[in-house]
Amino acid sequence: MELNQLTIKDAHEGLVRRDYSSRELVQAALDGIKKLEPKLNAFITVSDEAALAQADKADKKIKRGEPLEAVTGLPIGIKDLLVTEGIRTTAGSKILERYQPVYTATAVDRLIKAGAVIVGKTNCDEFGMGASGENSAYGPTKNPWDLRRVPGGSSSGSAAAVASGECLLALGTDTGGSIRQPASFCNLVGLKPTYGRVSRYGLISLASSLDQIGIFTRTIEDCAAVLKIIAGQDPNDSTSVKKAVPNYSAEFESDPPTLRLGVPKEYFVPGMDPEVEQITRTAIKKLTELGFSVEEISLPHTPQALAVYYLILPAEASSNLARYDGIRYGLSVEAGAKTLDDVYKKSRKAGFGPEVKRRIMLGTYVLSAGYYDAYYRKAQQVRTLIIEDFQRAFERVDLIITPTSPTPAFALGEKYEDPLTMYLSDIFTVSANIAGLPGLSLPAGFAKGLPVGIQIMASHFQEDKILALAHAYQKETQYYKQTPKT
Repeated sequence: MELNQLTIKDAHEGLVRRDYSSRELVQAALDGIKKLEPKLNAFITVSDEAALAQADKADKKIKRGEPLEAVTGLPIGIKDLLVTEGIRTTAGSKILERYQPVYTATAVDRLIKAGAVIVGKTNCDEFGMGASGENSAYGPTKNPWDLRRVPGGSSSGSAAAVASGECLLALGTDTGGSIRQPASFCNLVGLKPTYGRVSRYGLISLASSLDQIGIFTRTIEDCAAVLKIIAGQDPNDSTSVKKAVPNYSAEFESDPPTLRLGVPKEYFVPGMDPEVEQITRTAIKKLTELGFSVEEISLPHTPQALAVYYLILPAEASSNLARYDGIRYGLSVEAGAKTLDDVYKKSRKAGFGPEVKRRIMLGTYVLSAGYYDAYYRKAQQVRTLIIEDFQRAFERVDLIITPTSPTPAFALGEKYEDPLTMYLSDIFTVSANIAGLPGLSLPAGFAKGLPVGIQIMASHFQEDKILALAHAYQKETQYYKQTPKT
């Protein structure tokens, strides 16, 4: 296998044996970027010189015989919503086109301290607003499995980069499915941890009560290794939880634990692709064959989840994005402005794309006097009902199994002009964010040659159970071994 197609585990073991150097691994990734970027557009910024310098540092550490962490010397991509000191961070927006942060996000910093090598910042829907990767101010990312299709969003570049071998792992963010849906579309493992498990410090906020930083890898073992590094309390983030971080890989060495699995009847809806439904049901059957008990459960407020999400998210986004005023940092348009108010209006008009403007306007509306109680407060009340649905379900089962997305990757432009249809792409993923639960998508098959993932959800801080089940399924199926021809 080529160096840029290795799993994290295999690449790490090769470095330990000194089969190749970190510089060779990183150069292979950079060569892949140079070859594929004209077609994929997975990166906004490539840090080739800095990456090779980081690789040389890792090689010196290897030569000295120092112990290596799982990611030491490996090329990684970082979603451009995570700030990186000295590396441009745009959030996929023109309003931050020239923004260079003076600090680094905690999750990224922990990977750097573990010796990982950042090859660049990956493309994404502007401020994380999108389910396709088409809302970036720097052009859409293409799906490496079929360049006519989307890779999913909003972590589009991170998914495409790992799937195509432009890096061996990538960080993304997930506000309503922005890691899990692209993972499904690109045949990857994509994990959204429990809210509070991974520090959000340095994440450019979209919706603060929903956002969570997570991981794209090829395998469950790799995902577990990266989560161990980035998880844990951070004094810079008051929402991060003081809770011990398990050794997630420990249970892989023994038989998987006895787990009760629930399949919510509300997640098989009219209009979903029949092949996706069949792949999901086949995966559930495989799990029963592996000895796991499976029962049908109900999450009765699931039909309201999408409406709740698309009220809470715009409201929080409207508040968070008020800071981009053309004064403190970011794009400032002063030409023709006669008042300070003119600067605000001109800067935001020029800097924000149509989807961001749409959600700011919606969020401002639902927070406004006379509508707050009817919309935002009501959405928060229904959010509590959704949380209670999950709490009752987890009294009966340990894990919940669902499709990740109702369809495989759709064509570029197919849903772009119809926001409501685009929003329906999140129908199976938003509930985990609303309830703050961990969720993971893993490869489960192919429909018309396109990858399809299944989703596993657990109660808060039960990522170990998710990973144990996913590992057992992965061993028996090994869909992850199939890679795109791009």
